[in-house]
Amino acid sequence: MSTALIEREFREKVCEKIRLLGEGVSRFRVLSPFLLEDGDHLSIALRREGDRWVLTDEGQTLMQLGYDLEDRGLEQGTRQKVITNALAAFSVEDHEGELILRIVDDQFGDALYSFVQALLKISDVSFLSRERVRSAFLEDFRSFMERTVPAERVTFDWFETEHDPEGKYQVDCMVNGTARPLFLFALPSDDRVRDATISLLQIERWGRRFRSVGIFEDQEQINRRVLARFTDVCEKQFSSLALNRDRISRYLQEAMSENLA
Repeated sequence: MSTALIEREFREKVCEKIRLLGEGVSRFRVLSPFLLEDGDHLSIALRREGDRWVLTDEGQTLMQLGYDLEDRGLEQGTRQKVITNALAAFSVEDHEGELILRIVDDQFGDALYSFVQALLKISDVSFLSRERVRSAFLEDFRSFMERTVPAERVTFDWFETEHDPEGKYQVDCMVNGTARPLFLFALPSDDRVRDATISLLQIERWGRRFRSVGIFEDQEQINRRVLARFTDVCEKQFSSLALNRDRISRYLQEAMSENLA
């Protein structure tokens, strides 16, 4: 099929504003009006591999997501599910970060339509609603704790059964086996910081001895007054999980190695 025919099929099946721009031998940039939330256009190229044509993003989509999400990870939890589902739904392959769709039976227009839909859905990972972002952070926190602390020494969603049988004042993660148990709080939002502050104050009133740790998704996003109140009652804080994994791990290892008293 000639380039002119391919371009015409792209326009008929996808959008009238699509153009092909030659970039070397058997390689074309697919120019389209489709924009990401940040204003950038989708990165799509059409190239020949042997006797077959493929559409490719040349690794741009997942690389850009990695920049946007720092090192929070794209291979676990909510984000991983969104990406995997989009790839499967539109028959797109992930070749070590490069997303590729092979064109079968010269169905160029249908292939481009599917490829555009897949890239848009995958790009949505960086624009999840606040609740889903919060869910992803909490999943990251739990996975980190499960990898760092032996299973017999960690309890998630712990609460004081004697004084609080209904679990109103929960601790996100309790590490036992030390002179004083470690109470860790995962903190993605103002509301979670307020809840953690209230829980710590109440547990103090019950006379329980403990050490407290706050791990933020991004401490800079927390309201200053909310943060100030939490700082008054929390012994140790880390400004983000993503940027402090090694420090948090060392802190936990040192705390767990203390002699019981």
